[in-house]
Amino acid sequence: MWVPKGLLGNRYGHRDLPHLIPEKQFEVLLSRLSNNPEGIEQLCKWYQKDDNAVPPSFVLQPVTAQYPYYCDLRPEHSQLHDNSVLSWCFTERRLLQLLRTAAASASAAGDITPEQKQAFYTSVTEKEFEHGLWTDNGELSSLLFIREIPRQRIKDGPKRLARFMDVTIDGLQDAEAQDLLTKLKSRLYATSHDILSLHRVELRKGSIDPKCREHIQYLDSICQQFVSQMKVRIEAAVCHSETGRRRKIWGSMEQEEDLSDWVVEEAWQHTNMGAELSKGVYGREGLLGKICLAMWESTATRHEPVVVHGAAGMGKTSLLCKVVQEIQDVLESKAVLVIRFLDAQHPQRPDIDHVLRSICLQVCLACGLSPPPLLTAGTHLELLLFFRNMLEDVSQRGDTLLIVLDSLEQLADKHHAHKLLWLPADVPPNVHLLVSMDTTSEAFANMRLKLDTVQSFFEVNCLSQEEGEHIIESYLRACQRTLTQEQKDAVLQSFEETRCPLHLRLILCAAKCWTSFIPRTALSLGASMEEVMSQRLQNLEEKHGKELVGGALGYIVLARGGLLEVELRDVMSLDDDIISEVYKYSLPPTPSLIRLPPLLWSSLRWNLEDQLEERWIDGIAAIAFRSRRVSEVVAARYLTPARRGQRHRILAEYFLGRWAGKLKPAALPGLALVLSDRKVPPQPLWFALGIANVRKLQELSYHLLHAGLWKELRQEVIGSAEWLFTKSRVCGISCVISDLDHCCQYMDCSETGLIRDALVLMKPSMDFLRGQMGWCQSFRIVGGSDVADLLWFFSLVPDRSQFYSELLARLDHLSSTCPSLIGQLCSQCNTWLQACPEPVLIPKSSFLQQPGGALQHTLSGPHGGVVCMDISAAAQVLVSGSDDGVVAVWSLVDKQLVHILVGHTAAIFSVKVSGSSAHCVSVAADGSLRRWSLKSGQQLLCIQEAVLLDSAPPSVHLQVSEQLMFVYTQTQVKVWRSDGAEIHLDSREETWMVLGVLGDSVVFQCNDVQIRIWDPEYRSETLVADVERPAMRLTPVNSVALAKHGRVLVVSEEGFLHQISITGHQRASEFLLRPSFLSVSEDERLLLAGCEQTLTIFSVDSGSVDRILDLQHEDSVLSACASSDSRQLVSGAADQLIRIWSVTTGALLDCLRGADVAVTSVLCYDDSVISASTAATSIKIWSLTYDTRHKPPAHIPAGSAHVAITREGDQVFYAHRQSQREVFSWNCHTGSLSDHFPVSAEVSCLELAQQKRLLVCGLMSGTVLIYPVRLPQETLCIPPPETPTQVLCLAISSQENHMAVAYEDFVSLFEITSRDSFPTVEGPLGRISLSLLHAPLSSMALLPDCRILYGTRCGEVKLADFGGGAGFDLQPHCSRVTCVTVSTGGTHALVGSQDAVQRLWALDPLVLDHTVECKGLFSEDILCACFSDSNRFVFTGSQDRTIKVWDVASGKLLLVQYVYSPVVRMVSTRNGFVALAKQGSVIREEFRCPEHISPEHNPLRSVKAQYRVTSREKDQEQQQTCVSDLQDFNPAQLDLKSMFRTKASPTCVLL
Repeated sequence: MWVPKGLLGNRYGHRDLPHLIPEKQFEVLLSRLSNNPEGIEQLCKWYQKDDNAVPPSFVLQPVTAQYPYYCDLRPEHSQLHDNSVLSWCFTERRLLQLLRTAAASASAAGDITPEQKQAFYTSVTEKEFEHGLWTDNGELSSLLFIREIPRQRIKDGPKRLARFMDVTIDGLQDAEAQDLLTKLKSRLYATSHDILSLHRVELRKGSIDPKCREHIQYLDSICQQFVSQMKVRIEAAVCHSETGRRRKIWGSMEQEEDLSDWVVEEAWQHTNMGAELSKGVYGREGLLGKICLAMWESTATRHEPVVVHGAAGMGKTSLLCKVVQEIQDVLESKAVLVIRFLDAQHPQRPDIDHVLRSICLQVCLACGLSPPPLLTAGTHLELLLFFRNMLEDVSQRGDTLLIVLDSLEQLADKHHAHKLLWLPADVPPNVHLLVSMDTTSEAFANMRLKLDTVQSFFEVNCLSQEEGEHIIESYLRACQRTLTQEQKDAVLQSFEETRCPLHLRLILCAAKCWTSFIPRTALSLGASMEEVMSQRLQNLEEKHGKELVGGALGYIVLARGGLLEVELRDVMSLDDDIISEVYKYSLPPTPSLIRLPPLLWSSLRWNLEDQLEERWIDGIAAIAFRSRRVSEVVAARYLTPARRGQRHRILAEYFLGRWAGKLKPAALPGLALVLSDRKVPPQPLWFALGIANVRKLQELSYHLLHAGLWKELRQEVIGSAEWLFTKSRVCGISCVISDLDHCCQYMDCSETGLIRDALVLMKPSMDFLRGQMGWCQSFRIVGGSDVADLLWFFSLVPDRSQFYSELLARLDHLSSTCPSLIGQLCSQCNTWLQACPEPVLIPKSSFLQQPGGALQHTLSGPHGGVVCMDISAAAQVLVSGSDDGVVAVWSLVDKQLVHILVGHTAAIFSVKVSGSSAHCVSVAADGSLRRWSLKSGQQLLCIQEAVLLDSAPPSVHLQVSEQLMFVYTQTQVKVWRSDGAEIHLDSREETWMVLGVLGDSVVFQCNDVQIRIWDPEYRSETLVADVERPAMRLTPVNSVALAKHGRVLVVSEEGFLHQISITGHQRASEFLLRPSFLSVSEDERLLLAGCEQTLTIFSVDSGSVDRILDLQHEDSVLSACASSDSRQLVSGAADQLIRIWSVTTGALLDCLRGADVAVTSVLCYDDSVISASTAATSIKIWSLTYDTRHKPPAHIPAGSAHVAITREGDQVFYAHRQSQREVFSWNCHTGSLSDHFPVSAEVSCLELAQQKRLLVCGLMSGTVLIYPVRLPQETLCIPPPETPTQVLCLAISSQENHMAVAYEDFVSLFEITSRDSFPTVEGPLGRISLSLLHAPLSSMALLPDCRILYGTRCGEVKLADFGGGAGFDLQPHCSRVTCVTVSTGGTHALVGSQDAVQRLWALDPLVLDHTVECKGLFSEDILCACFSDSNRFVFTGSQDRTIKVWDVASGKLLLVQYVYSPVVRMVSTRNGFVALAKQGSVIREEFRCPEHISPEHNPLRSVKAQYRVTSREKDQEQQQTCVSDLQDFNPAQLDLKSMFRTKASPTCVLL
């Protein structure tokens, strides 16, 4: 926002000589001086005619042309300088008198207008008013201050008043100037009264005295008025002029922002830029025609992108703009144009996600399509898939779309954008994709590999001489300039060296300033663009000083996104080299306050106006170079390694605020070391509440790193929790990760890498939170006459408490081993949380996935569970097939998705990469076999009915060679050549069974006894032999081919292993295993057989298969593989663990945790393990060489069926999900099993008496086993009832003196006592029969007075008494009761259910205090709960993976914390609770709640949810609804559009 500001005192200002006088006007003036030949001679001496101006004009000559010492400030020439200054003053006065005399005479005669005459009298001050205040709309936002000095004392003569009034060269008051000043003020009073602030002040001793009381008031008044009026104008600019809606303030935390604004603004900027650039294109008609013709001819067909390439500076960008202009005339008038100049914000390089998101939004806005759905902007893969689908949708609608992307090589490295994996190689009809790039760039090399044909490539070559001449004429005509023939020849001669458009443009930028009388030797010409720019910089150095030019331009280049003008002036004021040069020959006015004089920078910027631009980025106006090539020349000239580091340091100190309000030493010529205030502003992280210092966030870390200030970098950035949160909040967590990535490249600091990895782990959850839990914004899309409210989300992260809590929960385990950074971070987080004025949960242990472990990458793709994988080490790619029919190709180099191969409609059975690694083949349950190109991702072949539709995945096998493709089951085999031609097996009557494929031959069994080999290529069949004795018969269970050995190994049901050789040999040996899978090592030296919980290893040699190892697992072995050197084995099991074994010793080398699902596939690649599961959509890559010091602590298996945890959180008891006939005890301190308790039947429930340390196990048989934890062998047993029935629930009273056991038709009460210090159980003491009409119990709690409160699977809730008293039916729930919890003293109870309703009951007397109804995108049924020790709060764990804290007295929600996994068990502690997550980790947290909570506290500010509390009034028995009723909630019918169109209720907060 530009606000003209005028400050006018009692000086009219300097009235200088006009620099230019038009030829005709000058001749008129000379004619009026015909009687003054001396005057004419004087004017002609100082004004020379410039014929290069159109029309010609007379130019004032430089002062130094006649007075060479005028600008010479060297001490040895001081006298000559003073004489030159004095001489020029008299000369200037004489010239002005001559011009004014001539102008007055000419005006009287009517030869010139009064305005032309007045120009010779007008001061610079009045011209500024004309330019700023009296322009169109200039007065609307202007500020004007006028000072009057009402009385002048005689003793304050002209000498003293010279600072405040105009005086003549003789030192007398300038009456003419005062008269003109009076007229100017009169005009201001008349025209600008509304914005004028008038101040009157009496001078004291001819000056303003800051110590004078009256003058202090005067200065304070001006400052206060200035600040207040500026605030008013800023406020007016913030408000949207059309809608009256406030815009988001730059750097503020406001969340209400119309995100369509920035899309429209960005599209408008790039479109306007393209229109401007297209004006400067001349020539190249032939190339233009070829490109337009190619695009027009491909409109109706699928085609490749059009690629324009050439050397740097050849005019590719301008050519693209001209193509757009031309092609729009050819295409439909309603064609949608999307153009992005990726080089427009250099040195910043745009992120591909931002580019794609912006394009998608603009196309959706223009075409009326739905924008990207929730979560799409959070993941690159989802965004990429949406982009490609959007192109198809536009094509199918018949709309015409033109997407232009210039300078692809300028994309940031994120997601390896230069590899162009995101760019579709096959563009649908009606959609055109036009891109440009440098021929020498990596992007161009990848584009050549991506596209199959060269017809889509168009090279931009050098300009011809005729085109160059045409450009020169057109450019000069637009500038209203011309050149002499000699100058034109010189330009063409220099241009001929390169014939480069950029070179020519730089020459013309200098040539437009040439006068016709400038000598040939003074022309700035160069044989290349670099030489021209260097000569120009040399000229600037001679004029302004080398340090000033080099410093100003160097700082602009070094800044990440350019510098604000005020920042540049501040930084140059801190540069001692610049200051020393500026004040080399004269001292600063005030040595204690040193600043760069503003006029110096203004003058330099004026001389570089054609190379610098004011670029609006994110609401700020930054100064940057127009051309990247020019900035490279500047960097090469001024940023030597030493200079670069020095200037990075000054920038870093500036953004640190190191010299704000402090004195900085300065060594000036002629003075000793001076301490001076540079008047630079402080740099706080927050300017005000909710207003962040975005410039500091953007620049500081970059400059600290490159200045080598790594100590400050660790302290202020990496080790600052405040910085990490603020930058994540303002710039997005991806920016923080990128900064830390950059630091890791230069710094050898493992802690920085761990912090970066922690943020990487947090990023998916941040995307999840803002996409699924409320980081949403509503914006409007206008298309035609329709206005639709659509959802989008703003890339922010949760609030500070959540950010600190999660950071602490991930890094706390590492704080002791990494104290310098991680320990500091955890301490800061803990300190802030302890002092937080709102309710907070403070993690006391690391319960979330931690950085630094074996898990290195998680490949998340847009597909279902991963069924199969194959790897090509040569091509370094991984191919996976999922259960939803998607084949994904991943690069193992950069861990990025290369292709999404879509075509199958059912689960993938198998994928194989060809030997050449050029193709992959997939076969799926839809019966089809497809071959794909790994280069382009295109489908090359599709064969239907390749396999029977009812085939099961394990029975379908795929074998691929360079010539043939085999798909076989036990009863069928099909063979195709590489071109898709099928080779049919000869029909035969005998029964046969396929045993395997060996090379290009099929091994099969005929009539149960004969082994035969069939060669499809030669259609020949070989009889090997009959099945060897003692087997006599072969019923295959599993088989594997050993291509290097030329054998097929077949395991039969008869208990034999058959070795069938391609040469005709066959051998059978006893094999007692019945493996679920067989696999061989890469060198075929090892055979791996998985059978139940055992992985058996066999050694394979030329003649035998010998058993060498049996590796035992705790659960079923599902997958296994061997390393490339066969020294290590990797196995995946149903217990969600990946185990690393030594082949030599059979020892377990490592156990990798974190898969969180059964591991159904494993592969070895270099020093990594790749794992996948049919139950997960992601593929995980694990390092075998990770730093074991950072190994995350182990925990119990995820999803354990029944669990219990001690109050201290040191021990967990659980039953395996797969096998529930054994209870395990897990030591949380050591991260290992400490004991196990065998049981006689499957476990149905577990409870733990905390004080008495008794583990109670209810069994499916009806038996209850009670284990003293300290003496587990002394087991107590409650036998099952007479009628066999399972134990449904267990409940122990808070005093642990009674226990209730619930069966299917009754509940029994037992007493827990002790005899001889040994626990005993007495009873049953009572029995409550359950009605057969009621559903089985699902949860219950035992009260201290031996009453039980229970809920059923159908939602009934009842309070019953073992003493025979009447029971009470409580208000039922609509679904299964999942949780019943009683407070410590038995005063309150919480009942929760699957319908997301919880009720808090007062038990004495029995009344319903609160009913809480929760609504959200997920099922929020309560899984567990516990009351705090004080009974003031209740903690709940829900299916939506959150922990909530409620106030018992009011029923209000105090806090919501997202913990990534449902919490299945909770136990209160002194200051909080211990909980167990479904994924197996132990959660220890402290809860802090202030005595007084602010009324503005909103626990749902980071969660998209609703809750309603219905409470009873304490003095009345009726209930009152606290908020308006909610509509019936059905997640299946959730309408997001309507939800966000309406105004949010007080209980629904969107973030």
